Amino acid sequence: MHDARIYPLTFEPQLRDYIWGGRNLERLFGRRLPPGIVAESWEISAHPEAPTRVLHGPWQGRTLPEVQAALGEALVGTRGVMRAFQGRFPLLVKLLDAEQDLSVQVHPDDAYASAHDLGDPGKVESWYVLAARPGAGLIYGLAPGVDRERLCAAIRQGRVPDTLARLPVRAGDCVHVPAGTLHALTAGIVVVEIQQSSDATFRVYDWDRLGHDGRPRPLHVQQALEVIAWEGDAPGVVSPDALSEGDGVRRARLVACPQFHLEQFDLAAGATYQGACTGETFEIWGCVQGEVELAWAGARLGLASIGFALLPAALGRFELRAAGLTRLLRAYLAA
Repeated sequence: MHDARIYPLTFEPQLRDYIWGGRNLERLFGRRLPPGIVAESWEISAHPEAPTRVLHGPWQGRTLPEVQAALGEALVGTRGVMRAFQGRFPLLVKLLDAEQDLSVQVHPDDAYASAHDLGDPGKVESWYVLAARPGAGLIYGLAPGVDRERLCAAIRQGRVPDTLARLPVRAGDCVHVPAGTLHALTAGIVVVEIQQSSDATFRVYDWDRLGHDGRPRPLHVQQALEVIAWEGDAPGVVSPDALSEGDGVRRARLVACPQFHLEQFDLAAGATYQGACTGETFEIWGCVQGEVELAWAGARLGLASIGFALLPAALGRFELRAAGLTRLLRAYLAA
């Protein structure tokens, strides 16, 4: 008999009002937002800063950390037990609305975070671009020839923008951001971010602007200089790696890193995908175009754009059926 406590979980987003945000989640995707700026919507989160609450079913109203405490391995899987930082759910899914440029920043890796007792693991993240104004792009890595000495001089002289590499993007692009990569979203971009469950961020430059309190936001230049990956060029936009195609379902790998795998599924109208969570890892599914029906153990759940569901590792077999042309993202833990 199927355990009624094991079912796909959807969550009430947690909203963040950082100064660079806007109203594009409402304007572009019909999200109902409170008044004011909305920079980030944390869709699936167990981070202590903003855990999300379950919207329906036996766990309705409970936070993801509470569900994890009760279900344990049945939720996160055998891989998740090993990957959890201090027992925390390993991944965090956000929507980011960059109405203004974000600060130029870098994230540490797990080793640095542990050695410096940051209270969070390192942070590796991937972006899937939902919307981008014409000509929009990312700050992604350092310009050719910029080393530590040249960046330090630019910081002292207020010339940081001159040292940065730019990467044009458009809707449908995916960009992977390893720890140590200097980066920033720039104005006019909305993305889905899949990342380690961490808020470990070191700001290098913030465009000389003031925060909500009328003061410059803190910078973390020394820490940033310690974690920037100086060797090698940052990769560009991901080229999807085809994995399978047939019966109206096209599956491609976007990211395969030790922290998570990210895949893209394109389903024709009426097409179905048969999957199974067999105990090794949870799966996070996000609908970024169209609408899909998720079925399991005789129950059904609709998932429309832009929506996300967390499938517990012990869920067993499930089916996704597309109402029309549909694109999905699938994130899970690598072996």
